[in-house]
Amino acid sequence: MAESDKSKKKGKKKSLGEIQATMKCQLEPSDELVKLEYKDWPLLFKNFDKMLTRTKHFTPLTSGSTPLHRSLSEYIKSGCINLDKPCNPSSHEVVAWIKRILKVEKTGHSGTLDPKVSGCLIVCIDRATRLAKSQQSAGKEYIAVFKLHSAPESIQKVGQALEKLRGALFQRPPLISAVKRQLRVRTVYDSWFLDYDEERNMGVFKVSCEAGSYIRTLCVHLGLFLGTGCQMQELRRNRSGIQSEKDGMVTMHDILDAQWLYENHGDDSYLRRVIKPLEALLVNHKRIIVKDSAVNAICYGAKIMLPGILMYDEGIELNQEIVIATTKGEAVALAIALMTSPTMTVCDHGVAAKIKRVIMERDAYPRKWGLGPKASVKKRMIVEGKLDKYGKPNENTPADWLTNYADYSTPAIKTENNGIEEAATAAAKKRKWEETVPQPAGDVTIKQEVEDPETESPKEKKKEKKDKKKKKKKEKGEVDESIKSEADESMITESVTEDTSVKEEKKKKKKKKDKDQEQQETPISS
Repeated sequence: MAESDKSKKKGKKKSLGEIQATMKCQLEPSDELVKLEYKDWPLLFKNFDKMLTRTKHFTPLTSGSTPLHRSLSEYIKSGCINLDKPCNPSSHEVVAWIKRILKVEKTGHSGTLDPKVSGCLIVCIDRATRLAKSQQSAGKEYIAVFKLHSAPESIQKVGQALEKLRGALFQRPPLISAVKRQLRVRTVYDSWFLDYDEERNMGVFKVSCEAGSYIRTLCVHLGLFLGTGCQMQELRRNRSGIQSEKDGMVTMHDILDAQWLYENHGDDSYLRRVIKPLEALLVNHKRIIVKDSAVNAICYGAKIMLPGILMYDEGIELNQEIVIATTKGEAVALAIALMTSPTMTVCDHGVAAKIKRVIMERDAYPRKWGLGPKASVKKRMIVEGKLDKYGKPNENTPADWLTNYADYSTPAIKTENNGIEEAATAAAKKRKWEETVPQPAGDVTIKQEVEDPETESPKEKKKEKKDKKKKKKKEKGEVDESIKSEADESMITESVTEDTSVKEEKKKKKKKKDKDQEQQETPISS
């Protein structure tokens, strides 16, 4: 009996994926130690114990949920698929098929693969399409099979030639390509020579390169270095960005089966395994975790200010792309850092980052701005009719509000009094400057300019000049119009005279023809 109990206990041991799926992983305002190790927390919460903490005082809101515990509709809308693209169909065809299978509004991919190329294609669904552009520019990794036109001197030469084809390279797209054949520079980060078959003159190599690199042209360049000529036979992408073949890659059949299982049996476990949350694409980014009260403001375009930050990663640099996350591990936006990690620790206020791309939908969290004392009074006055619907004063507005309230949203308007004061201060500065300027020895007396009250100010002079220019333009316009009218009249008269002359000539010709015909018809008298 004891042995059977032990075997049951051993069988009940859960995997890490099951623990992550069942456990609610979110930050809470408490000092208790967590049960799961920090390195095993999912997605954007991995190793969050190493993050620097500004404060742990915040009010958690009930809105939102952790990425793994979203409702199925929300899970699919904010998901991505690491697809093993089959050969022959194009990337656009595959993406369109997935859109039809999952019955979603939008799908996108992380960079096209040629029809004959297979491998990793990241398909973004609905809300995750906002990350498609950032994924397209991410690095890629390929495995290629090439064939040499003739045998090389030695196999070592092939490896040496591949080593030369590293770094920034000039590339022109192949003859058959959907892009303009223009010379461009692409970087090859690393390459590995894997295998070579001497009988068939075929080899295999792996390349880690920049997005937009052409492996076909790389094979052509390899043939030029070897002096034999080379052609690419097969190609497979085994990594796109941070997603590779090892990171839960699925096939088209998996997607079909998962959707069928959910529609016919109501089991969404297979569908949740096929589709990943969009946060899986942002794991390598530096993170800033913000308060729940600041989330909706960021969704509406607000900058990330220091008072709204709870935790942030170490090693954030200026102008680095980072992720803004909630306390539940949801990605709010991609942002560009305007402060480094050390400056965030030192400063109390300021802009930490500016938004690059908002990922989360608006109003997923409640609005928490406009709740101050002045804002609440203003809202009450709008309801009572003392202010209009835009918060501007009307007939019923009390005098105290007009004098005490400063509206910072409207730009300051310069009044006449302000202009006079500015002119007076400028004149005083000019007098001081004239007094301080050293004068020649002959002139003992200091000339002081007395401003006559009747003299015109510089503003009035400018107005007079403008008026004169306008008058001149009007006069020129009238003259031009009269010239045009005269020219039009002359053209009309010329055209009329030409028409009359042409008609007269035609009449004369007709008369001559008629006379000739009459003469021919009349018999000649004997």
